[in-house]
Amino acid sequence: MNTLQEATHWIKNSITIKMATIGFLALVLLIPASMVQDIIKERSQSHNEVVKEVTGKWGTSQIIAGPILTIPYKIIEIENGKTTERITHAHFLPEKLIISGIINPEIRNRSIYKVILYNANIKVSGNFDKPNLEALNIPSENVQWEEAFITVGITDLRGIRRTVEIDWDGKKLQGNPGVLDKKIVNSGINTKVALQPDSGSSQFSFAIDLNGSENISFVPFGKETHVTMESKWNSPGFQGAFLPEKREVTKDGFNAEWNVLQLNRNYPQQWTNLDDHEVTESAFGVDLIFPIDHYQKSTRSSKYAVMFIFLTFLAFFVNEVINKARIHPVQYLLIGLSLIIFYTLLVSLSEYIGFNWAYLSASMATIALIAGYAMSITKRKVGIIIGLILVLLYGFLFVLLQLEDYSLMFGSIGLFVILGGIMVASRKVDWYAPLNKKKE
Repeated sequence: MNTLQEATHWIKNSITIKMATIGFLALVLLIPASMVQDIIKERSQSHNEVVKEVTGKWGTSQIIAGPILTIPYKIIEIENGKTTERITHAHFLPEKLIISGIINPEIRNRSIYKVILYNANIKVSGNFDKPNLEALNIPSENVQWEEAFITVGITDLRGIRRTVEIDWDGKKLQGNPGVLDKKIVNSGINTKVALQPDSGSSQFSFAIDLNGSENISFVPFGKETHVTMESKWNSPGFQGAFLPEKREVTKDGFNAEWNVLQLNRNYPQQWTNLDDHEVTESAFGVDLIFPIDHYQKSTRSSKYAVMFIFLTFLAFFVNEVINKARIHPVQYLLIGLSLIIFYTLLVSLSEYIGFNWAYLSASMATIALIAGYAMSITKRKVGIIIGLILVLLYGFLFVLLQLEDYSLMFGSIGLFVILGGIMVASRKVDWYAPLNKKKE
């Protein structure tokens, strides 16, 4: 065998060259893998656009803040002998605020997408103490008692289904759209109340029939705020500045209870427009969520594409080394593309039949394709072994996708075990030996 033939034979049969070639192919396959992730992201964005369109007509996430009692007063200023006056507002929060509500969830289908909507029946009651104007250094003669009004902040007024009547000390007051002072809330309803300089404490109550989507939250305006919520939705996510003191979540729904004190938040019970407070930072409530939707699961599964390509290529390569069965780089490329197509099958099928069934269908199709191909280019036993390896890998990935809180821990342990298994299985392989015995 001449020098050129020997060099050609060495290149064809060198394990190092083959490993470098397989590594290069794995890197090339990262390009379609990233394209698959872009497809999943695009489909998820389409879903978000549908959600935005539907909720925009029904009602978006709602934050209820109030009621707030506001009393206008005059500020008189004297400068260079000239007297000017302007009107500003003093705001007072309830002494006790009690909120109870029932959330009735509903899933709407638009094309292939699902949107979570709800109708909430909210009851609010409580009382205001007599406004302490002296504490705010407001002269009583400057107060415009007859212009006092209350405001209830509601994020999206399109969600209000029925007229809101506010019971104020036994009198029924009609809620009007909009807010008269946007210093605290930007959207809501208002009504004027009859106050006198000698007015004492006042009782209030009202009910809101409100449509919304995905989330409902409350701002703890009471010196003591007590909120109870219940729903048939069995997958709530409690969020915001405060978690419920009591909660119960079952397959039939949930109920939760919050108790928040004035001392728990970063603003007082009364202030004027001369001060500025971000009251919505103290909001708390509940999300109505799907436990990881299929787009999230598909995105998470696609992040394991590199591991699947590497381990599958490694299985075929070990077969080459042990059985001296040559596999062409083009065949490696076809196997890698089969692994990538699994993810497009997964995301497309999951939009119609759900993630679990889509995963089963896509994984079984991919395993059958690769195992059958392995049987045709190597040995039947090798194809069966490759198929079993893929069954274990896809099974392992499916378990990880179901574990929301422990996926990182179990994933790390699983990868460690897999690496240990590879090291044990390949400990006696002579990596310096050629793929084929040199022919004399």
